[in-house]
Amino acid sequence: MSDIANTRTEKTIFKELELLCQSPGYVHVIAYLCIRDNTIRHSPSEVKLEDILQQFSMERLVRTELSTIVGLMCKKNIDNSLPSPDVFQEYIDKTDSLLLELHESMRPGMDRIFNTEEARKGEINPFQSGSILRESIFYGGESAYQFQYKDFSKLKYEKDDNWLVLNKGYNLDQAIKVITAIQDVHDEKLNNVFIDFAQKDPKEWTFLETFKFKTEEISNNSGVDTAVSQKVIESLTCYTDMACFQNLDDFNPINACPIIKVEDGEYLLFSVYSLFQAFYETPFFWFNEDKSYKNKAMQHRGEFTELFSKERLEIVFGEERVFCNIDIFDSGNQKVGEIDVLVLFSDRAIVLQAKSKKLTIEARKGNDLSLKSDFKKAVQDAYDQAFSCSRLILEGNCRFFDSQKEEIKISNDFKEIYPFCVVSDHYPALSFQAKQFLKQKQTNIIKPAFVMDIFFLDVLTEMLQSPLHFLSYIHRRVFYNEKVLSTHELTVLSYHLKTNLWIENDFSLIYLEDDICADLDLAMLSRREGLPGPKQVDGILTKYQGTHFEKLISDIEELERSDTIDFGFMMLAFGGDTIELINDSIDKIAEAVKYDGKHHDLTLVVSDQKAGLTIHCNNNSNHDAIQLLNRHCESRKYLQKADKWFGICIDPKTLKLRFGVNKVFPWKQSIEMDNLTRNFMPAKPIAANGRVNFKTKTITKIGRNEKCPCGSGKKYKKCCL
Repeated sequence: MSDIANTRTEKTIFKELELLCQSPGYVHVIAYLCIRDNTIRHSPSEVKLEDILQQFSMERLVRTELSTIVGLMCKKNIDNSLPSPDVFQEYIDKTDSLLLELHESMRPGMDRIFNTEEARKGEINPFQSGSILRESIFYGGESAYQFQYKDFSKLKYEKDDNWLVLNKGYNLDQAIKVITAIQDVHDEKLNNVFIDFAQKDPKEWTFLETFKFKTEEISNNSGVDTAVSQKVIESLTCYTDMACFQNLDDFNPINACPIIKVEDGEYLLFSVYSLFQAFYETPFFWFNEDKSYKNKAMQHRGEFTELFSKERLEIVFGEERVFCNIDIFDSGNQKVGEIDVLVLFSDRAIVLQAKSKKLTIEARKGNDLSLKSDFKKAVQDAYDQAFSCSRLILEGNCRFFDSQKEEIKISNDFKEIYPFCVVSDHYPALSFQAKQFLKQKQTNIIKPAFVMDIFFLDVLTEMLQSPLHFLSYIHRRVFYNEKVLSTHELTVLSYHLKTNLWIENDFSLIYLEDDICADLDLAMLSRREGLPGPKQVDGILTKYQGTHFEKLISDIEELERSDTIDFGFMMLAFGGDTIELINDSIDKIAEAVKYDGKHHDLTLVVSDQKAGLTIHCNNNSNHDAIQLLNRHCESRKYLQKADKWFGICIDPKTLKLRFGVNKVFPWKQSIEMDNLTRNFMPAKPIAANGRVNFKTKTITKIGRNEKCPCGSGKKYKKCCL
């Protein structure tokens, strides 16, 4: 919290900010602030993590604040006179101070959040109040990367190309080329601006020219005819009367059309990001005004979201496991449901429902009814549909047909079904709103919903392209939903990629700061924009590359069998100590088998999960090896009083996975099992996060003539000794 006392109203502060933004020469201050807070400075040879971390400074203005002062400046004619250095600095200081005060004025006092009088009336959730949510909506940050807006626009509007040609005078490809050229011209000017400063008196320094461009230079850069380039630029130039922008969360026309015309043939654009976002979102309003085309455009939006989600999930699971537009019919041949995208992987499923609902202006203002109405249309309806279809899958008496009217044979023997709710546009504070408003009806099999936008789905499928890694993360993310708090989902994913998402039982809540996302931002910029930097987040996907651990995960995915997938999920939840132990032990037991030709194994107990795992390595036939592994897992499970136990057998020569078994059922005492396990050596206990607890390890000596602890019934000297 700032030391600023909330003595002035938001409206009073906003009005003072408006007067400041209309001061002579203030346009130069906006140019400076955009350079200061909205650019990443790095060396030409390499982008480092420290360069990305600049964007997470608490003193930095966010894009919503920058667009606010641009909008306020445009309410009057722009004065281009350059202020003196003293006045310039005064403008900067005053802007920072007023925006900070404005932010503080939006934060409700603790007496409003925890109103004891209201609490006596019954159970209340103060965070469902629109007046409290509007702060997170305005300051919540961006959910998309700039390149996503550019790339997705091509996909989103490809079916609307004819409308654009007839009504705007350009096609989609020409629009993307022109917008990209504006970015290239801006970047070139930005890289040269400091060279120009060296030849000028400091009193003449200004960044304003960096943000200006002419139609001709954009046409030359893009290769698009000057007249067509002009039409693209004009369609995204703000000509709306700015008088409507009277309050912080009023509609700001600059967000919809961020280009400002300064004179004939010359334009001003302060944020390339805003331009790409505008082209992704603004055509929706163009189509909406055309009553003859409105419904078709809405249909195209829905098809885009479904097809995009399908294609991204195919990257992870393959085309043969991902289906689109599934119609569900009951035994009476009545249509009872429809799934937008369905993923089937062994005994796991994802049921994805997509929506194209945007957050309205009234909701952004904090109107409780509008907030809940928008959320219902964007998320709650999608969840209800996903849950209903998941129930129909489990009932086992329905038939399923894909978009080609081909029947899909779906088993109802699922262990986990994950409902996904996906929205196609930037939906501010989406994950936080989902925590407050989403009403769920989960079961043991139908897990809690995962609510996201297509931008996050894109990143998730980009970084976790292995089915096991993907599903393991989804499982833990929805399980920890009430324990993890962050501004957006990208932060949680970045944390997972670095450290493996795991929360100890004695923690009720963790808050993840935005700067955790810097590693993921750098990796995505390197992958998609070609910046010279690492293409992976250093962590769980890099540390064990080429090890036995990674190869086992790949083998489990290749087998795609229920009895080994659970084993894989348990392994992916382990911490580094246990993974190192597994890698080291596989080498040792394989070498031991090669040396003496006998059976060797590793057993670990996850004590705080009442579970365990066993890795067998031998040259036995599959028939004998399966019997041995089954007996061993049953005995170990009983000895540890565990509710689940997983086992695999690997080939000592190739170290490839041969098969697996799982024993998942409640523990019950048995005299027979008491006798059988009497001489078993305790296994290595590990915590749920996979850290080996060597201090509690004990070893009981087994006599050569006693029964072997593996459960074979043979003497120890004739079996595992």
